Amino acid sequence: MKTKTLKKDKVNIITLGCSKNMVDSEVLSGQLRANDIDVVHENRKNDHNIVVINTCGFIDKAKEESINTILEQAELKKRGRIDKLYVTGCLSERYKRNLEDEIPEVDAFFGTMELPAILKQFEADYKTELVGERFLATPKHYAYLKISEGCNRTCAFCAIPLMRGGHVSKPIEELVKETENLVRKGVKEVMLIAQELTYYGLDIYKKRMLPDLLNRLADINGLEWIRLHYAYPSKFPIEILDVMRQRDNICNYLDMPIQHASDKILEAMRRQITRQEMEDLIATVREKVPGLCLRTTLITGFPGETQDDVEKLKEFLGKHRFDRVGIFTYSHEEDTGAYLLNDDISQDEKERRAQEIMEFQQEISFELNQEKVGKTFKTIIDKREAGRYLGRTEFDSVEVDNEVIIAGDQKLNLGEFYNVRIERAYDYDLEGIVEK
Repeated sequence: MKTKTLKKDKVNIITLGCSKNMVDSEVLSGQLRANDIDVVHENRKNDHNIVVINTCGFIDKAKEESINTILEQAELKKRGRIDKLYVTGCLSERYKRNLEDEIPEVDAFFGTMELPAILKQFEADYKTELVGERFLATPKHYAYLKISEGCNRTCAFCAIPLMRGGHVSKPIEELVKETENLVRKGVKEVMLIAQELTYYGLDIYKKRMLPDLLNRLADINGLEWIRLHYAYPSKFPIEILDVMRQRDNICNYLDMPIQHASDKILEAMRRQITRQEMEDLIATVREKVPGLCLRTTLITGFPGETQDDVEKLKEFLGKHRFDRVGIFTYSHEEDTGAYLLNDDISQDEKERRAQEIMEFQQEISFELNQEKVGKTFKTIIDKREAGRYLGRTEFDSVEVDNEVIIAGDQKLNLGEFYNVRIERAYDYDLEGIVEK
């Protein structure tokens, strides 16, 4: 591809939003590098001349961040700091025409499934033999593994199917090959991601195949941790739990977003599950996998939610004591099932309720962490900063969960496992020392 710099092109990919976007950026990077194009992620040296922004369009805050990032890069292009600017991802998929009108500095906008079209802008060929090959943007010891695309669920608040389409599973053999390639590169932990993990396989195998996939991945030599994210609670395939209990390298960790605990709100959200059914499922999960770390995600401020609904949610959290909780405020997204409802709660009130719930959960998190003091956990070292090492146990995923802080002069290797005895515990983090 020719540009006015006369230098060899260097592409900087900026990724916004979720880990699924991160995987898409890594796949694009792998294809560009295979076509002998220099590519970097989140380049701080500013020695690139082309920018690709992979956007998020999930909720208002994510859309705002994406638009601001596009505008920042468009300004750099106007000032001659970069030559070309391309935008892809969920925001571009959903609002392409509006964006083209509003931000003409962008050379081209692409949807979520238009990788070959992006490559054409670089006069590059899409190499089918590179399926599963990626240029990792994460540290080399862990990676995300996207097992499917899109979603067939009809949750009233969610715009993902509008941007990503219906559920499409990747074949098991393809995922095994991709994971083997990752392990050869030094990856020791893979985090399984999808919009809906438990639906895996229904489209191509006509039955839920996540247990089979887990067994195949667990057989891969050198893969020490397999972690499950985004498991929908409705019609949850219990067989998953049997595999988790039987295979040592599947983390005792399950990310299962429940979104709410009031039957009235669950029905309005179209979650296809009741509070009692969730309670029964949680009991089964903990019975079949003792000691499992259960993470969930919640939404506050859904249309019609009252303070009584918030109290029911807090009561549910107090009863079931989730190890990890994330929370979003409701975003009124056009073309979703909830868009016809009256968005009757102010943003300030949505945030106040979210804060109230998180303060309630904070006490639970502190108490659960205190129970870890004096115990020893297998810990992977992610990074070193401010003179100390930061790691994670099998009960903690990247960025969203606890970190284990390890101080001292001893030299530890990033990406390696150590046995760490916990000496102090806080609301969300632990401190420990490496046992010799």
